[in-house]
Amino acid sequence: MASKPVYDKADARALLDDRGYSGALIRGQNPALLFEKGVRERITESYYWKEQCFGLNAATLCDRAADLKFIGGTTGIMGKPTPFLCLAFKLLQLVPEKDIILEYLNFREDEDEEDEDEIKKDDVDKDGDGEEKDEDTEDKKEDLNAAGKLGSWKYLRCLAAFYIRLAWEPVEIYTTLEPLLTDYRKIKRRTKDGFTLTYVDQFIDDLLTKDRICATSLWKLTPRTALEDIDELEPRESPLADEVDDMEEDARTGIETAEVGASAGIEIVEAAVMIEVPGREVGVREGNEAEVGASRTHSNHQLQHLPWELSPRSNDGSLRWGS
Repeated sequence: MASKPVYDKADARALLDDRGYSGALIRGQNPALLFEKGVRERITESYYWKEQCFGLNAATLCDRAADLKFIGGTTGIMGKPTPFLCLAFKLLQLVPEKDIILEYLNFREDEDEEDEDEIKKDDVDKDGDGEEKDEDTEDKKEDLNAAGKLGSWKYLRCLAAFYIRLAWEPVEIYTTLEPLLTDYRKIKRRTKDGFTLTYVDQFIDDLLTKDRICATSLWKLTPRTALEDIDELEPRESPLADEVDDMEEDARTGIETAEVGASAGIEIVEAAVMIEVPGREVGVREGNEAEVGASRTHSNHQLQHLPWELSPRSNDGSLRWGS
């Protein structure tokens, strides 16, 4: 008996049916349960859901996501859902394949693809070692991601990242979202009171570290250190590692220079010069010569106001009163 074709139903009755759900599961449960009940009701009652999300599939949803102007959860006193949240709920209804979500995440325009093909041709034409080519290719990929050329539609990328955080497994979440931390493009975020400016990498970091974002309680994500301990993830290399190493090296060099200067100063201060004074010898340090001169001037000024004066010393070196 031939299996019946699977169609995307236009409404959300199959997703929100309390009598039973027979569609795709996410971690063994109905995908709609990843959103809170109050949020689900506000989404299905909103005009954007009824007008713009009716009959969408994985292909047409990409067009709606490309028109997004901001990210966010609910707004206003009544908790009106944003288009971003409605499309995220639609993705949970569709449960697209992972290849489609990755295409959302790294979608590129035709011009960007042509530029990448030209770069690859230039690499083939150049002569050199294979290792150096691999390093150059990696650097170029990192530069493309940082420049925002991977994922030309930044709000579509944020939508895909939000769905990945909700639906995928921890190892896949870390390996897929961490490269996006080099995307520094600006995005608008809608809050209950208004709009705020944020960045794509900040939004990705919130997905990896926070428990609630965009009016949605995220499920507990396994810490990265725990996955590294059981050898499911490799230790993460930060893109700022080279800069941190340079800063540490500069600080170490500065400390060594200060230590050398301090030791040289101690040697100068400890070098003593013997100054002959009539009747006795006093050891004076070179570093205290200015203090010695000042003390001599002060003592001479005091001697001038005494009722006696220094006369030429007698044979026994005693002093006598002046007349």
